Amino acid sequence: MSAPVLTTLLVANRGEIACRVMRTAKALGMTTVAVHSATDRDARHSREADIRVDLGGSKAADSYLQIDKLIAAAKASGAQAIHPGYGFLSENAGFARAIEAAGLIFLGPPASAIDAMGSKSAAKALMETAGVPLVPGYHGEAQDLDTFRDACARIGYPVLLKATAGGGGKGMKVVEDVSQLAEALASAQREALSSFGDSRMLVEKYLLKPRHVEIQVFADQHGNCLYLNERDCSIQRRHQKVVEEAPAPGLSPELRRAMGEAAVRSAQAIGYVGAGTVEFLLDARGEFFFMEMNTRLQVEHPVTEAITGLDLVAWQIRVARGEALPITQDQVPLIGHAIEVRLYAEDPGNDFLPATGRLALYRESAAGPGRRVDSGVEEGDEISPFYDPMLGKLIAWGEDREQARLRLLSMLDEFAIGGLKTNINFLRRIIGHPAFAAAELDTGFIPRYQEQLLPTPSDLSDEFWQAAAQAFAQSQPTVSRADDLSSPWAINNGLRIGLPTEFTLHLSCEEQDRALTLGDADAHTAQLKGESLLTEHNGLRRQHRAIRRGDTLYLQWDGELRRIEPYDPISAVEASHSHQGGLTAPMNGSIVRVLVEAGQTVDAGAQLVVLEAMKMEHSIRAPHAGIIKALYCQEGEMVSEGSALVELEPA
Repeated sequence: MSAPVLTTLLVANRGEIACRVMRTAKALGMTTVAVHSATDRDARHSREADIRVDLGGSKAADSYLQIDKLIAAAKASGAQAIHPGYGFLSENAGFARAIEAAGLIFLGPPASAIDAMGSKSAAKALMETAGVPLVPGYHGEAQDLDTFRDACARIGYPVLLKATAGGGGKGMKVVEDVSQLAEALASAQREALSSFGDSRMLVEKYLLKPRHVEIQVFADQHGNCLYLNERDCSIQRRHQKVVEEAPAPGLSPELRRAMGEAAVRSAQAIGYVGAGTVEFLLDARGEFFFMEMNTRLQVEHPVTEAITGLDLVAWQIRVARGEALPITQDQVPLIGHAIEVRLYAEDPGNDFLPATGRLALYRESAAGPGRRVDSGVEEGDEISPFYDPMLGKLIAWGEDREQARLRLLSMLDEFAIGGLKTNINFLRRIIGHPAFAAAELDTGFIPRYQEQLLPTPSDLSDEFWQAAAQAFAQSQPTVSRADDLSSPWAINNGLRIGLPTEFTLHLSCEEQDRALTLGDADAHTAQLKGESLLTEHNGLRRQHRAIRRGDTLYLQWDGELRRIEPYDPISAVEASHSHQGGLTAPMNGSIVRVLVEAGQTVDAGAQLVVLEAMKMEHSIRAPHAGIIKALYCQEGEMVSEGSALVELEPA
């Protein structure tokens, strides 16, 4: 049988993974096809493709999850193969079957393998039969509350609810006791249905201080299968990975081999083909428990590429063409160490709520040896509420772990993002934390060091405000009257006839504000040259990055990029009065449930409204006991950040 001809590849995804897959496809001489929703019409992945197809709609359910539209796009563009990326339909057996039925090639495993491992419940049952140790749990078909209540009582709290068909933290909830179970189960089921089209759940014991270690496996169509070392993905928030590294620190060659061989046996047992990941929980005694198998390319695959020198997307394409794996298990390289961080549009200081808006500023780290950035955005792009909030990934490689860690810190320092909140400062604190430097890793890392990783904002220093004012003043456009350039009032320089030059700025930064008066005598303390501010204080001269975008100045100070804007006290007071007694939307999103009605009495902490944004649910709760005076939203409605949702009157 001759090898299939693959000249045109459609990527059924968006964002950084679509850009990354197309990069390799182009390097192999292939034509690339992007699909996009109406919202993503001008997104980066769409701009970079050779051909683009509009799927319409805004939500994933109306675009990227529409199998018929994706196959029609492939046929219209002449694509012979479809790469699913990750998320969306990447682990949907129906999608794989539909592609095959259409005479196209799916760059993933056979549908039968997705069936076997795509359901967490079925996968655990299969592993149990194969003798792989499992975490205690319930993976049955019955999905009623009573069944889960009985299972949780048998397993013992705390427990972890997980969507059987999903990943990425969607449809996943920790339940501390039986009083939380009903609400958590209902919310997790809705999230799972929205993200994966399948609301089924499983529950398992929530282990304390485990490490999350996964094995990258790869198989061809000739019966060959090998493992490409392992990754440690223990540092997570909301059960979603934040930092990944390879190899896993402290893993002995014997344990690596045992886990790798177990992963290969799992893949071979289901006739696996292509790239996949077998995920384990590893305890301090060196015992590992099967969690799940992801039948797709993982978000964190770049760290495996960094320590092996292999291109896993190229391998996927070659395996789809019928080629055998190019190396054997004994030839798999393990070179140095790599660490990856995920850059999200979110607010770590507000329970990691997703952030939406325009990327007014976006500067990536400089390229170089051991430095890689996989991103799906550019400056000026709009971040919508419809999709996952990940902007991209920073990957650093070094000859050892410490070199990789320091290189990654340098990359984070060089990155500059403005216009919406991100987790970049949070990432910098993780990578710079002494416990991370010492490789003291487990899934409880972030909660354990929360005070250091998410510090309470402190008052900004006088030195900062003085520097900020000088940078703001010196970066302002100089001409204020274009109609009369010769006028002494045409320049905003604080000129006063017969008096020293002087003017006042009222600025805000991080919910703090300060009024500052500047004059000629202050100018020498800070000088702006291009995008670099040179300050002098107590005999010390320092250089800070300072970037102006319209009325906003971004100033690098104490390792963090601070956003500085003009402050209007009157407008601030009016805004605070307009929100008194009202509960507003913390982000752009869709109202999925309204649980109260006007006139109803509620207790403090009661769930009032459920908002869905970026494939996650967020509950709006009563801050105090009271009476619902008015409702300003309804189910199915799209709302903007800051929109009034509920008016609550104190009891």
